[in-house]
Amino acid sequence: MHAMQYEITLPADYDMDVVRDRVARRGHLLDGFDGLGLKAYLVRERGRDGSPVNQYAPFYLWRTVEGMNSFLWGGGFQGLSDDFGRPSAWQWSGLAYEEGGSAAAPARVAVRRRERVPDGMPAAEAAADAVARAGRLAARDGAVLAAAAVDTGRWETVLFSLWAGEAPAAAEGDVFRVLHLSAPERDRLPRGRQW
Repeated sequence: MHAMQYEITLPADYDMDVVRDRVARRGHLLDGFDGLGLKAYLVRERGRDGSPVNQYAPFYLWRTVEGMNSFLWGGGFQGLSDDFGRPSAWQWSGLAYEEGGSAAAPARVAVRRRERVPDGMPAAEAAADAVARAGRLAARDGAVLAAAAVDTGRWETVLFSLWAGEAPAAAEGDVFRVLHLSAPERDRLPRGRQW
């Protein structure tokens, strides 16, 4: 499993209905994409849920590298780049994936927490901590799913969770609203620890 996200930060007075309309028209295009576990079409709006910015920031869990590469180099990513400019796409290697107790419910909210691995902390300890935190998030009421991943270039972990309602305080991080969820191979994402 690989995680990927890009952020498109928009002007403070940007009409976010433009993004909503784009997702309503085009979101379904990845509903059957090979190799894609899930894509959460996410937005943050300035002044809502503590966000200082307007942002379109889809988050992906790829089941296969081939699927991710097909999206990036085969034309899917180009459509976004044509509309908004080409953003940097962060990529993390998967550490863990867990379905939550509300897995069958529609995802309404997403929380993403990025953290640097402290200098001197053993890599295995950082990975095990991220896996444990993903498991605790998935076990909370209202959790649709939780995932943990790491970028070894920046030594950064990411915890990503989807929620059927408002996220609990324990799910600390940036809060996003889910506009659409494409999940063609979510049922094939490997569960639990990824090594």
